[in-house]
Amino acid sequence: MNWLRRWKTRILIFAAVVGPGFITANVDNDAGGITTYSQAGAQFGYMLLWTMIPTTLALIVVQEMASRMGAVTGKGLSDLIREEFGFRITFLMMLGLVITNFGNVLAEFSGIALSLELFGVPKYVSVPVCAAIVWLMVVKGTYKSVEKIFLVASFIYVTYIVAGLIARPEWKLALAATVRPPELPVFSHSAYLYMVIGVVGTTIAPWMQFYLQASVVEKGITARQYGASKLDVIAGCVFTDIVAWFIIVACAATLFAHGMFEIRNGADAAQALKPLAGNYAYILFAVGLFNASLFAASILPISTAYAVCEGLGFESGVGKKFSEAPFFYWLYTALIALGAGVILIPNVPLVQITVLSQVVNGITLPFVLVFMLLLINKKDLMGAYTNSRFFDAVAWITTVVMIGLTIAWFWTLRQG
Repeated sequence: MNWLRRWKTRILIFAAVVGPGFITANVDNDAGGITTYSQAGAQFGYMLLWTMIPTTLALIVVQEMASRMGAVTGKGLSDLIREEFGFRITFLMMLGLVITNFGNVLAEFSGIALSLELFGVPKYVSVPVCAAIVWLMVVKGTYKSVEKIFLVASFIYVTYIVAGLIARPEWKLALAATVRPPELPVFSHSAYLYMVIGVVGTTIAPWMQFYLQASVVEKGITARQYGASKLDVIAGCVFTDIVAWFIIVACAATLFAHGMFEIRNGADAAQALKPLAGNYAYILFAVGLFNASLFAASILPISTAYAVCEGLGFESGVGKKFSEAPFFYWLYTALIALGAGVILIPNVPLVQITVLSQVVNGITLPFVLVFMLLLINKKDLMGAYTNSRFFDAVAWITTVVMIGLTIAWFWTLRQG
């Protein structure tokens, strides 16, 4: 019976710490992510599925590093950057993060508007109402209540897996493309490189590391729960990339197969699926887009507020009252209000903003990874919890590859 007792103890520990890793990974499949994955499938068929395996490995390593730093140090990422590298560098990084994340927030409210328009709800109703719901949920809720809502939202992503199954893809082609990259000449095309950067950038976004580490700290996870926290991270990363794989497959099997190479957003993908895969696939895709957009519209402003407040030394935390962390909540409020407000302006180029925000994620990711690697390998900071050689290798390779892809993409543009 000892083994039963041990397993019961492990399950209870996992249940106590589950949340930050699973939520962070899944909110990554936001409106911008769904648009990017949908475009990848529509424009290139199965040719980008090979990115999923190395990206999942890189995502696990990067997210685990952020979770471990939070558990061991009890401090957020921007807090550590400020302490170790100075205020000036932190301020510049926070400025870049706010600009990048605001583009992501616009993408989320765009996703809310577009997904509910599929059900006949105009954006002038859906956007203000959803902005109010998001604001009230976080400002008036407690950390535990907000986390429970986010966990439920994470599991609604199953709709995309079902939509992928309904699309009836060519499984042999899809599986072969998952383990085998295309021929080298494909990589000379700027559109393909742009989409590779977008896929990786939307899967491993810079904001994720700030949010995950801050939420690990706020939840009170320490080095003693490190094992269970690591499992939380791995489960979230694997699940989110399975969902991403099915989004690409669904669009490749329907849109690409029928010559519909150009879509503007996730709502376009849902509408295009209707005559090709039926009403169920259409409804599932539309519901998934709304859930993802509302979910991320809550998380991204929180992530930005966490990072900025830690970097500048202000109080932060969903578990605190408005009066206890006024700058945190006012910044959160401003991001939601501005994000929702911009979406209500006529003729805003939402599609370009959505995809560009994901590519900017990919371009800025290496800078965040370099700081993370420098921090996590400091013996006086991490003690026995510094990176293994394998983790260092994966993280540095990810950094170098993203820099290389960005340079290659700019070079192809230069060459026309």
